[in-house]
Amino acid sequence: MNQLLKKLHGTGVALVTPFQKDGSIDFKAYTRLIKHVLKGKCEYLVPLGTTGESSTLSREERKAVLNCAIEVSNKKVPVVMGLGGNNTNEIIRAFDDYDLKNVDAILSVSPYYSKPTQLGIIQHYKAISKASPIPVILYNVPSRTGSNMLAETTLTIAEECKNVIAIKEASGNVEQAMFILKEKPDDFLVISGDDALTLPLISCGAVGAISVVANAYPQNFSEMIRQALQLNFSKAKKLHYDLLPLIPLLFAEGNPSGIKSVLKQLEICDDYVRLPQLQVSKALAKKINDFIIHY
Repeated sequence: MNQLLKKLHGTGVALVTPFQKDGSIDFKAYTRLIKHVLKGKCEYLVPLGTTGESSTLSREERKAVLNCAIEVSNKKVPVVMGLGGNNTNEIIRAFDDYDLKNVDAILSVSPYYSKPTQLGIIQHYKAISKASPIPVILYNVPSRTGSNMLAETTLTIAEECKNVIAIKEASGNVEQAMFILKEKPDDFLVISGDDALTLPLISCGAVGAISVVANAYPQNFSEMIRQALQLNFSKAKKLHYDLLPLIPLLFAEGNPSGIKSVLKQLEICDDYVRLPQLQVSKALAKKINDFIIHY
């Protein structure tokens, strides 16, 4: 477990799932993307997250995407699989769908839409923790789920579920993240889920990020994190501010539409998405292109 915790310091990439024009998965482009990320020296891969449009994939497609990520990465870096939702029993049942021997942990989003109480969130994760054959990373993203997992809730789960090893904290609330960092167990990791807040969160004790922008710029973003973790904040700050103008553009018309627009312009994969997502507007694509030209 300690070895895994060390490996999760740095940059995990919330991989997009490339599609072809007919809506099928483009595995050639997915392979190209993963090789691009590995060349950029990111520390681990996160397939099948929300950025990977996992909710639009069939069960067989999810298995194929996971297997592709495992095969291409070839044990060079850890693989953290997205596996979450608002049906606790279905998540537990889904463990049987996958061959997890080459998966290092799951990233499980706090239940969305149903807005459970904080006690409901605790019981949800306790049930997943008990059933999971591999470590679990919590994911708090209120802007998408509709409910915030309070710091006290995160700390309760961290204390009571020993195979829950980390949280991807994307509340956008730095004070909340700092409270978790102050009170957490020593062997529990806080990982930024907001690209724009990663640098300040590292300065408070976070160990890295699970990033969207690192799909496109893995080398620069991961180097920013490495410099910050080594307390070289002057170098980290330069890399941070160079990328910062792009980050709001990625989410202006929905994720992963924005990052797929960047990846198309970088000729890594196309920008097709599945409904209800749409490709970005021409106006936003131009703003993204202007950033790429001047970056």
